[in-house]
Amino acid sequence: MMSEQKERKNPFFFPYNTPHDVAPFDRIRLEDYEEAFLEGIRREDEQIDKIINDPRKPTFDNTIISIDDEKDGEGYYDLLDRVSSVFFNLLSAETNDEMDALAQKLSPVLTKHANDIRLNEKLFERIKYVHQHHRKLTPEEKMLLDKCYDGFVRSGALLDAAGKERLRQLTEEASMLGLQFSQNLLKENKAFTLHITDESQLDGLPATAREAAALAAKEMDKEGWVFTLDFPSYSPFMTYSTQRDLRRQMYMAKNTECIHDNSENNLDICKRLINLRRELAQLLGHKTYADYVLKHRMAGNVRNVYKLLNDLIVAYKPTAVKEVAAIEQMAKKTEGKDFKLEPWDFGFYSHKLQLQKYNIDAEMLRPYFELSKVIDGVFGLANRLYGITFKQNDDIPVYHPDVKAYEVFDKDGSFLAVFYADFHPRKGKQGGAWMTEYQGQWIDRKGENIRPHVSVVMNFTKPTEEKPALLTLGEVETFLHEFGHSLHGMFANTRFESLSGTNVWWDFVELPSQFMENFAIEKEFLRTFAFHYQTGEPLPDELISRIVKSRNYNVAYACLRQVSFGLLDMAYYTKKDEFTDDIIPFEKKAWAKAMVTEQLPDTCMTVQFSHIMAGGYAAGYYSYKWAEVLDADAFAVFKKEGIFNPATAQRFRDCILSKGGTENPMVLYKRFKGSEPTIDALLKRNGIRRCKK
Repeated sequence: MMSEQKERKNPFFFPYNTPHDVAPFDRIRLEDYEEAFLEGIRREDEQIDKIINDPRKPTFDNTIISIDDEKDGEGYYDLLDRVSSVFFNLLSAETNDEMDALAQKLSPVLTKHANDIRLNEKLFERIKYVHQHHRKLTPEEKMLLDKCYDGFVRSGALLDAAGKERLRQLTEEASMLGLQFSQNLLKENKAFTLHITDESQLDGLPATAREAAALAAKEMDKEGWVFTLDFPSYSPFMTYSTQRDLRRQMYMAKNTECIHDNSENNLDICKRLINLRRELAQLLGHKTYADYVLKHRMAGNVRNVYKLLNDLIVAYKPTAVKEVAAIEQMAKKTEGKDFKLEPWDFGFYSHKLQLQKYNIDAEMLRPYFELSKVIDGVFGLANRLYGITFKQNDDIPVYHPDVKAYEVFDKDGSFLAVFYADFHPRKGKQGGAWMTEYQGQWIDRKGENIRPHVSVVMNFTKPTEEKPALLTLGEVETFLHEFGHSLHGMFANTRFESLSGTNVWWDFVELPSQFMENFAIEKEFLRTFAFHYQTGEPLPDELISRIVKSRNYNVAYACLRQVSFGLLDMAYYTKKDEFTDDIIPFEKKAWAKAMVTEQLPDTCMTVQFSHIMAGGYAAGYYSYKWAEVLDADAFAVFKKEGIFNPATAQRFRDCILSKGGTENPMVLYKRFKGSEPTIDALLKRNGIRRCKK
């Protein structure tokens, strides 16, 4: 046993010898990470020393490319990037207490290392020289140079010694707090369960929800049924359960996460993160953190963000007020005129009204959205649009049995990418859905196009002992959304990895994902995969018609909900002075203009708002609505030219999906469409008439 342990080698240090050089998840152990991180840091320091001690005059090739591309050389690969991509992706998708503890230990080490590079004066002098004196560059090279120079400036390269030291303190503390925020939220989410042993308390719940709850109970060695705060469990319960007191219990558990008097409380963490980011921005010469962020966004400045959000409020609020009034009326009609609609009642009575108006709900559609067929449909859509094909490869190691791994081939048969799909919730997995990469795309100095390894991670309804995984239409849309991000990654075809795939401005990154959602209600698409899992019958035309008619049900309410999150985000990150307010009342005031339902004083969104606290969307949540304008505008082009028109799809691929961040996103978009986008297509899609202010 001892000799085996002695002979074992850390897999990060050697060629993987796996299909397409994918990560060998089956060989990686917890103890491998720290050793690889520390050696990766040492190697990167060594590489930086070579650059700054190069006696030659600084050039684009011997400085900028050397910084960006540390994978070149004689068998040299970026060890730090290699281990980071595995560790931090699994920290979100398959973590445990030991991983969390290691992340806490390594976070300050990694932040210090990043600061050591960004604040290296000799390195910046070389970059600055190249920025001022360089050969004629291609547009992509110029973009890389500008991104490199500006990245150093935005990371404090122009600060004096005291400023640099303060920046180190701010970034190291923010990194630790962001990590703590996420770990607290995961623990709070997994800590709550609603355990039911009286079958009468399941009244109203569809069979799929009951079966999933029975399976959850069995997995916990409990009798009866268990409901959790994971979306596939929480959402059906809030929509269908007739037990108002239990709906209230679920709602309050969900909406009070991380505000309890325990070690998972995120209130002070949020307040501190807001102030750390404000101070960092001001240290770097900006009035607010939003000003700092928006310099590199399509929106450009705070004024333009508020213009978008306010325009949406003006356009959508009158309709949203009517939508809420209709649901209140339905509740009173059902329960009596004195009934007061509470937040835990909204989904329940909204569903009743939807049934009355359109005779449709998520459960009617589930039997037609069996996960394996949905996968076939989504892959088939990509094939029809772009000619690409997917082949499952069981020889590709995965990090959990739930994960499926595919090889992706281009229309000419050449290898395009590795694609991982991770569909179901579990103990060590964050909630929500996201796309990520284990390897980006770039072209090495020998001209070889290194292809990406992309992954989509979701939390869909699990299969039960009686039924396969049957999805809701909303889950199908989520799949399409994340798959759109993955296409952005898989089609990447740029020279430099830091400009490839989804490495674009954040209010542009959601265009490819939200664009794909449009197909979810297209009859031609549904006809390719929506078959009843038992009978094989296709989704009836009548149901498709009802889906289309109901697509804008509560669309204004949903829009204002997103706008409210954007307002909250901007309220925090446009602060010029120290943030000292109590989070909960501040939150209620910040988004009041977009609210059309009563707010409860003892609930809080901020403490679980991962996007703006720990997910990179700080001062950027408006991006979803910004990109929605783009996606509606882009899909209108497809509707005009044919939603499966291969020439239109190829233009979308060539102008947007394959270009990454090599050019200004508006330039890329105009190259695709021929003109700038307008809000008109979004208003038309949502059935909203443009209102006069």
